[in-house]
Amino acid sequence: MFALRTRLAGVVVLVALGVAGCGGDPDPTSTSTTPGASSSPGRQVTDDPSGLPPSPGASGTAAGASPGGPAGAASGGQAVKHAFPVQGKASYSRTHHDYPASDIIAACGLTAVSPVDGTVLEVTRTDTYQAKVNDGATRGGLSVSILGGDGVRYYMSHFSSIDQGVEAGTPVRAGQPVAKVGRTGDASACHIHFGLSPACQKTGDWWTRRGVIWPWAYLDAWKAGTAKSPVADVEQWQRQHGCPTKPLVNP
Repeated sequence: MFALRTRLAGVVVLVALGVAGCGGDPDPTSTSTTPGASSSPGRQVTDDPSGLPPSPGASGTAAGASPGGPAGAASGGQAVKHAFPVQGKASYSRTHHDYPASDIIAACGLTAVSPVDGTVLEVTRTDTYQAKVNDGATRGGLSVSILGGDGVRYYMSHFSSIDQGVEAGTPVRAGQPVAKVGRTGDASACHIHFGLSPACQKTGDWWTRRGVIWPWAYLDAWKAGTAKSPVADVEQWQRQHGCPTKPLVNP
């Protein structure tokens, strides 16, 4: 278990988190209410495997977005909506242990939403984590993985529950409720582990799915209601690393 130090207005607060994509020494941003979804240019990850399902057209919270094509296809300038992953007050880390990701600290039971227009890839509804085994595949507890309409994979975990109807193959919109904040898996405080990665194997490759680039700059933008796409960073990472078949750092 790692000590999570948050610095806010000169007051140091210690929060204990588990190590399933959590912990480290984050420097959270100030809390605020989640804004509506914002559009980012729809340029898609070009070296991601093709044949994945298209993202839905936008409606409701993400009104005005255009449907995305399958990963690897030219987007023709289509807009892909993004949204901050929590409805309500939250803070998040700019650092993380072992690999790039962000821990979004939020109260237990707050609503987690899809951060992007896309299609659900994986859903884990049962918490099978055992500390004595410490299997990287189960550290996230209850989790949801989404293939964005931009070809990027968006992963969130440690939920207390996942909404009915959220299943593999389900289309989702940015800002659409998908789960409740919790502390399942290897976590001792309520939060969401948030990771960005190429789709690679689409399912099962937890070592990539948990996160490969730093998300905080995107979280900053989405929280402010500003459009910002992670496509370029994910493309660059995949050009350098491909799709690993095992963890590149401590599993």
